[in-house]
Amino acid sequence: MDFFSTSNILVYIPLGTNGYALSWVEALGTIFGLLCIWLASLEKTINYLFGLINVTLFALIFFQIQLYASLLLQIFFFGANLYGWYAWSRKTSSHEAELKIRWLSLPQTLVWGAVCVVAIGLMSAYIDPVFAVLSSIAVSLMQSVGIDAQLPQLQPDAFPFWDSTMTVLSIVAMVLMTRKYVENWLLWVVIDVISVVIFAYQGVYAMSLQYAILTLIALNGSWLWIKSARENHSQPLARTL
Repeated sequence: MDFFSTSNILVYIPLGTNGYALSWVEALGTIFGLLCIWLASLEKTINYLFGLINVTLFALIFFQIQLYASLLLQIFFFGANLYGWYAWSRKTSSHEAELKIRWLSLPQTLVWGAVCVVAIGLMSAYIDPVFAVLSSIAVSLMQSVGIDAQLPQLQPDAFPFWDSTMTVLSIVAMVLMTRKYVENWLLWVVIDVISVVIFAYQGVYAMSLQYAILTLIALNGSWLWIKSARENHSQPLARTL
């Protein structure tokens, strides 16, 4: 397991004031994450295999640096990747993909929009206790299976609104991707742009560069899926359910 330690450094990147030590586990997790997003933009079901590896490696990272709330979110994303793989693999009687790339209907858009606004508002106001509860649940689950984990001293969130926005939109975008809705890519663009700015502001330039690349992939995914939705005769904000 030493190979997957965050102390096992692959390369030191001379970016920012103190530079950035990139570990093997983070490098591999990032590569698999980029491959996952790129393949998803091409509507390749195999993207979920890379997604499963990505969230597993990042779960290991969050465990080691004691970000247990983020670790618990990786468990959600693991389940979402499994479901997405199943949903994208389903075929019709004519052996065509059961799910087609399409837009959300107007009622669906309004519902998801309201969910995002309410969830972001509530999480912004209560992000510290929410992540404290998630961390406590994660620690309890790990202790129940014999893992020696202790609840760390949690610090107040430096960017409660933006962190809440990225968390909520990431969950919604993942759900929409599993159902092949175009809007998932528009949300990923927003998430990635916010991430670029936040990480650059914090001086973590390597992570900022990574999300800049993800932004380009998400923009490409948006263009490809909008084109596919048009070919499937789906229009944005159609009034049908």
